[in-house]
Amino acid sequence: MTDRPPRKAGPLEAARAVFWSFFGVRRRNDYESDSVRLTPGQIIAMGLIGAVLFVAMLLGLVYLVTHLAAG
Repeated sequence: MTDRPPRKAGPLEAARAVFWSFFGVRRRNDYESDSVRLTPGQIIAMGLIGAVLFVAMLLGLVYLVTHLAAG
């Protein structure tokens, strides 16, 4: 039998891997699978998107807290 190379991870799989890496929680098996299937470009793109979403959520939360407390 011939060994086929693993398929490239999709955007949702890349997002899931980056999401869990933000928390620092990854199973060894998942990490090894991701290291083969994810490209550096996917990791960078999803990391930037995740960071922007995280900052936007924090700013939104601060906005809500300050305006609810003042009103």
